Amino acid sequence: MTKDQIFALTDEELETRADEIVEAAKAEDADLDALEAEMSFIEERKAAIIEQRKTDAAAVVAGAGTPVVHVEEKKTMTNQEVRASAEYIEAFAKYLKTNDDRECRALLTTDASGVVPVPVIVDEIIRTAWDNEEILSRVRRTNIRGNLKVAFERSASGAYVHDEGTTAPTEESLTIGIVTMIPKNIKKWITISDEALTMGGEAFVRYVYEELAYQITKKLAALVVTDIAGLSGSDSSSACKAAKITAAPSVTVVGQAFANLSDEARNPVVIMNKLTYASFLAAQAAGYFNIDPFMGFTVLFNNTLPAYSSASANAVYAIVGDLQGAQVNFPEGDGVVTKWDDLSLAEKDMVKVVGRLYCAHAVTANSRFTLIAKPSGT
Repeated sequence: MTKDQIFALTDEELETRADEIVEAAKAEDADLDALEAEMSFIEERKAAIIEQRKTDAAAVVAGAGTPVVHVEEKKTMTNQEVRASAEYIEAFAKYLKTNDDRECRALLTTDASGVVPVPVIVDEIIRTAWDNEEILSRVRRTNIRGNLKVAFERSASGAYVHDEGTTAPTEESLTIGIVTMIPKNIKKWITISDEALTMGGEAFVRYVYEELAYQITKKLAALVVTDIAGLSGSDSSSACKAAKITAAPSVTVVGQAFANLSDEARNPVVIMNKLTYASFLAAQAAGYFNIDPFMGFTVLFNNTLPAYSSASANAVYAIVGDLQGAQVNFPEGDGVVTKWDDLSLAEKDMVKVVGRLYCAHAVTANSRFTLIAKPSGT
């Protein structure tokens, strides 16, 4: 190779060519003078490269060139991830205490307008409250804005067997009713001491929302039970009906109530006061009956219904039915909205917190429930 060709090679290519020259020199007919000259060019080229590197390094030290900056790629968190973070929980707690939402909105990545989103733990608190309330966890739940009209079947003729070639079957006779569900606010307010306001982010948020969610879901469950217990024995164009039997607690009365349910009542439960439960067990024990008075149905307790022992004549003390026949609609979602008042009770060093849930509730299916009432003279 010529000198110009040698000087065009890279470091790696120079090493490769040097190895080739060493091998070529072993041949009997090798042109040793030419190979020696070429090796000299290689050594000269290596020396030139070393000198150039020293010159370049000195220039960099003197400030020449553009510094290479390593930019670390930063992952953008989703709003869901932000809402689950400790920073957002702390910011939300501050927002609750001061009504200043700027720190919360600064942490959010998108859709930071409108109502400040609650932390993920608040969603979990509300979910837990619904799941733990055994009545509300079984009702039909919807999220439709405004007043909701729900159609229910009042009466309908059955299907027919039609033999080929015979007269066409009679058209179905169907009567429909409409239940109108108008939402209202369910509210609960609590007071918090100034000392409690010093609690950290998650502890404070849980302290507030767990109490409000518990009390509001408890009230809503009571309203659903009241809806059912107030049903009439006959329907109308705007209200459903329920059968009603009058009997004392016994090992057969739940079976009688079950027999009055429609075929669509697929998952019956029994609802009663805890003291009434004791009356059923007493009736079972008194007759030495080895039988479940509740027919294996799940028993749910709600003290909105009176205890059998203290109920007045004809008062509904137990309910048997499928809670899918009751419906709750949440036009604004099933979260609890809070408002803070740090002025009304300032002289007592207390802050008032109001929780609000906007919802509507009603029975929206016929004959899904049977009411058990107390007979006279017992």
